[in-house]
Amino acid sequence: MSEPLSTLARPCRHQQDIRKSRFLAQAAPVTSAEHALAFVRDVSDATATHNCWAYRIGQDYRFHDDGEPGGTAGRPILQAIEGQRMDRVAIVVTRWYGGIKLGAGGLARAYGGSAAECLRTAERVLIVEMTSASLRCDFAELALIKSRLKELDAVVVTEQFDGDGVVLHLQLPLHRVTEAQARITDLTRGRATLTTSY
Repeated sequence: MSEPLSTLARPCRHQQDIRKSRFLAQAAPVTSAEHALAFVRDVSDATATHNCWAYRIGQDYRFHDDGEPGGTAGRPILQAIEGQRMDRVAIVVTRWYGGIKLGAGGLARAYGGSAAECLRTAERVLIVEMTSASLRCDFAELALIKSRLKELDAVVVTEQFDGDGVVLHLQLPLHRVTEAQARITDLTRGRATLTTSY
């Protein structure tokens, strides 16, 4: 099984000088392409020489070199995100040119290295894939089932009461579905069944 992905707990930044150019990497957790592009607009500095960026949200990703030679800025920033096993992250690396050319390899190392160091020192949170589920139970079993679901990191989203009992709509970690189904079946001796929507 591959190492789980993480995202940032909060926005972060890292600054360094490389051969008289100043590089400022700014990263933030994002939830959509629109959110990522808004972050890029918000932190880009119009007085800088370049504002290069990348984001990854699941299978959705983009990067931009902002006038640097193709492949020397945006792609290394994206590779820093992937190399750190991160997702739902956007990074802008802003460069103020200091008069010394770095060459293609030097630019890739500067942009990718600034992004990687920014992420390396940041506080992270694991990404736990959640799924929706529901179950019907008797009134008498409700308190026990809710306490067991809480132990499985499930969250009750809604409860619907009727004359026959209660229907619970839940969010629970995808990796705990099988365990939750077995536990609910055992607790209720097969009277209640957890069903998922995936």
